[in-house]
Amino acid sequence: MTHPYFQGASSPRVLAHRGLLTAAGEDSVVFDNSALALAAADAAGAEYVETDCRATADGDAVLFHDETLQRLFGDPRKVADVSTQELAELFAAHGGLLTLAEALDAFPELRFNVDVKARDAAASVGRAVAAHGRRVLLTSFRDRNRRAALAAARAAGAETLPASSGGRRSIALLLVASRLRLSGWARRILRGLDAVQIPERFGMLRVFTPGLIRAAHSAGAEVHVWTINDPVRMRELVDAGADGIVTDRADLAISTLRRP
Repeated sequence: MTHPYFQGASSPRVLAHRGLLTAAGEDSVVFDNSALALAAADAAGAEYVETDCRATADGDAVLFHDETLQRLFGDPRKVADVSTQELAELFAAHGGLLTLAEALDAFPELRFNVDVKARDAAASVGRAVAAHGRRVLLTSFRDRNRRAALAAARAAGAETLPASSGGRRSIALLLVASRLRLSGWARRILRGLDAVQIPERFGMLRVFTPGLIRAAHSAGAEVHVWTINDPVRMRELVDAGADGIVTDRADLAISTLRRP
């Protein structure tokens, strides 16, 4: 059965990668994963936003991609060592910090694709999404982070558990199973998963393959490809079987993929 996360939404999926920073936005002081970046994606018509969560020193799940503050602020400290209040003050001039709970409340129509970046964020992520399971998909490079967040959502009384996308180990196993045409093994790997979110390639290895697409679709899972910003390539991937595109330019993806 299709998870509610995918029901009633446009297809192919357009997932706004960390919100939306247009060409003008990239020259501004607005940061990815900020409140203004999410608002821009929402205003552009995105139904899905891809975001990342880390835990602050206070244990709050905040929308933040990197392990440290270095890229955004030139500060080598880890997010886990900074209080939520201090991080909010730093973000005040850059689009505004959001906790995951705040983001879900501020954008009630958006569907959130949440990457649990660290194990210490899993419990707070699970608690935040427990009441929003119908419009949340949880993922992580590490399957254990996703499973821990799902367990926390269950413990918090979620009536509907969020959808799930597999981590690196699940995808690697699926790629092997699909190449060997081991359909039974592929279905076992995909049990409990609603999507696989992959790059086209990992180094010299092609990940987006016809075999992987067939295996995922036969198990009822969608295939989303990241991070694609070229409109021509977006259309080619969808024509080749991709169900969704994760992109920095959701505005371009929407105009490209929703054309009659």
